[in-house]
Amino acid sequence: MRNVLEWLEGQASLRPDKLAVVDPDSQLSYAELLDRSRRAGSWLVAQGMAPRQALALYLEKSTDALCCMLGGVYAGGFYSVLDVRQPDGRIQAICRALEPALVLTDRANEEAARRALEGTGTRVALVDEALAFPRADADALASVRASAIDVDPLYVNFTSGSTGTPKGVVVSHRSVIDFIPTFTQIFGIDAEDVLGNQAPFDFDVSVKDIYSSLCRGATLRIIPRPYFSNPTTLMDYLADGQVTTLVWAVSALCFVSIMHGFDYRVPRTVRRVLFSGEVMPPKQLRVWRSFLPGVRFVNLYGPTEITCNCTYFEVERDYQDDEVIPMGRAFPNERVFLLDEDGGEVTSPGVEGEVCVGGTALGLGYLGDGEKTAAAFVQSPLNRRWLEPVYRTGDLARYDERGDLVYASRKDHQIKHLGQRIELGDIEAAAQAVEGVERACCVYDARRKRIRLFYLGAPTEDELLDALGKRLPPYMVPRQVRRLDQMPLTKNGKIDRAELAQMGARR
Repeated sequence: MRNVLEWLEGQASLRPDKLAVVDPDSQLSYAELLDRSRRAGSWLVAQGMAPRQALALYLEKSTDALCCMLGGVYAGGFYSVLDVRQPDGRIQAICRALEPALVLTDRANEEAARRALEGTGTRVALVDEALAFPRADADALASVRASAIDVDPLYVNFTSGSTGTPKGVVVSHRSVIDFIPTFTQIFGIDAEDVLGNQAPFDFDVSVKDIYSSLCRGATLRIIPRPYFSNPTTLMDYLADGQVTTLVWAVSALCFVSIMHGFDYRVPRTVRRVLFSGEVMPPKQLRVWRSFLPGVRFVNLYGPTEITCNCTYFEVERDYQDDEVIPMGRAFPNERVFLLDEDGGEVTSPGVEGEVCVGGTALGLGYLGDGEKTAAAFVQSPLNRRWLEPVYRTGDLARYDERGDLVYASRKDHQIKHLGQRIELGDIEAAAQAVEGVERACCVYDARRKRIRLFYLGAPTEDELLDALGKRLPPYMVPRQVRRLDQMPLTKNGKIDRAELAQMGARR
């Protein structure tokens, strides 16, 4: 197998009438998804899109968006979904890096897309044009497929760069083809499942939803973004849609538990809950486990650069607030290890090192940025005999006494304060262990040398400071504590630490 489209074609042949994908406004069987994707691909070829060229999409996730993403792959190219909430300048920077054949949008976002791309020379077209193409051009699509190889790019996801310039992570067909069958086999995902898609299509968590469905013939149920602001609508959608599988960001799970979604309705068909993106607060996971006993809960870890995830941990008991849920162990065919500051391997329990990952799931690097690629995707220092690239994640972890990896912090979240080395995550864990605190996040103001803590929950700021003073040494107690009504989130559903830092500086 050398192309992910073989999954779609196989399912359309095996179960053509099975429901493939559904959103609140439309639904498609596998036969319909195949036909619409092939017609979109034929239209793109007719428009002059060349193999290994980018297709950008500027629209919300939907069945139409999925058809056009797969249409871009049928045209021999790769796709990149743009977040319509991003500022025009960032959209322009992404398109300069992508050099797309064109940008597809819908009528709801057409004006914004044309405004954002004005003066860039990038062509904007409507998805309606692509999907209205009368029939698939079988000869053109066959010609494109004949020249494709498994390491051709499949998609590019853009992450925030430290300089403010977005980094485009390039992921190949081969990486997805190697990861998804293993992922679905381990967690028992099959044609009877309904995956409730939380992540936007520009976030790599959605890769697991989309391609797990195509690989196993499951149904993908797309959950619109606004539903994650309304717990009753969300819980009705999950229950009425008989969703069995949630592969969600931690913040999405916390939204349900903090907003008491289970008090309204419990989605009884859910059989597995897999979460990633941030450290899961044990307090919130206990809520989920109490309402869904017998459900399989799994902590997943992995940055965009290594195709979704590289480790997993099955949660089989309740964790207390002062405990950290382990990252677990590597997926098959992935090598995960720790390096110390001198490049030596860390094997002793309790000793921190940087998480490094190798294997076929590695991305192809950063689009158009050889310097950043060379800095992050390096030759394994443990192998001097042949080429073995590994990705240095920038995450710190340690082994526990069972041999499972346990997340410590980001390298850039480890600070030196008052002469002491401090993990901001330790302060967050202490705060979240205080009764009534739902979530907590620490930021460090290096210029003013201040630790600031933001939190959600019932205790007053003075009460939380008093509690922290009893749990932490004086040098770790935050200088400023601030209670919020809600945490600012990035487009990928993670806590927006940059926004919190700005909020702290303004106060």
